[in-house]
Amino acid sequence: MKTGKTIVSLRSKINWSQTDLAEKSGVSRVMIGKYERDEAVPSIDTAKKIADAFDVSLDYLVGEGQNVSFDKKTLKRLQEISNLNPSVKDKLFFLIDTVIRDTNAQKAYAS
Repeated sequence: MKTGKTIVSLRSKINWSQTDLAEKSGVSRVMIGKYERDEAVPSIDTAKKIADAFDVSLDYLVGEGQNVSFDKKTLKRLQEISNLNPSVKDKLFFLIDTVIRDTNAQKAYAS
C-alpha cells in the first residue's frame, strides 16, 4: 500500500501542510505524519475522511481498485455519461476521441 506517499503527493499538489489536512479531515496532525511515514495505516473511516478532504476516492487514496486513477469529479462525470441517451453518448465519445487525437498529434509534432 502506498497511502503515505499518496497523501504527501496530494498535500504537495495543493500546498497543504499536515496541519491543513488535519483541520480539513478531522484527523490529528500527528496521525497524518505517521500515515505519511508509513508508521501507521489509517482505518477505513479515517482513510475516508482524508480522501474526502482531498476530494478523491478511497481507491485513489490507497492506490488500489479499478478507479485508482480517477478523482471524484472524474468518477461523477463517468457515472453521468453512463446514464445518457445512447445517441448523445455517441456524440460525446466522438468529441472526446477527436480532442484526444488532436492532442496526441500536437504532442507528436512538438517533439
